[in-house]
Amino acid sequence: MLKKDGLEPSFFSAGLSLKLSNPFSLALFMNLRIILVLTALALHSTFALADTLYKCTDASGVVLYTNQKSNGKKCTVLSSEQPVSTFSAPKQAARTPSPSDFPRVDGTTQRGRDDDRRRILEQEFATEQQNLDKARKALAEVEAARQADEKNYLKYVDRVQGFKDSITLHERNVSALKHELSNLK
Repeated sequence: MLKKDGLEPSFFSAGLSLKLSNPFSLALFMNLRIILVLTALALHSTFALADTLYKCTDASGVVLYTNQKSNGKKCTVLSSEQPVSTFSAPKQAARTPSPSDFPRVDGTTQRGRDDDRRRILEQEFATEQQNLDKARKALAEVEAARQADEKNYLKYVDRVQGFKDSITLHERNVSALKHELSNLK
């Protein structure tokens, strides 16, 4: 039937060999080709629809951005065959100068204010450091002396926990003050 140069045509797909010498095999081969072509077309059209972005608004005014057009909503095409996530970063606005009636401070006054701030922060830091040292000593004394009514370990832990909380608070304060001092010019 379809012999050429003494060879019978065969269908080699996925390792299958199908002889096309009888009409049934030829019809099966043709049906497979049609199915493959239709599947390829269907997939291609599905992927093409995925590239279209719609902005849909329903009756209550809710806005929905989607790649599927809805019949019950007012939809407009935002982009077609373009990647959805293509946008450039917003440009930084230029700094606007201070208004003319904005109060100005001369450099000497500002340096004086900065020095006062530094001095106050350093005093607070020294005070917090002393309070932290006192809290650690108090915890060491409390841990060393176990009271007679504390046969239960949980009573001991409850009594000591307040001292541990105080240490944690002072450590956080010291850390915050160090951070503030490092941010000064």
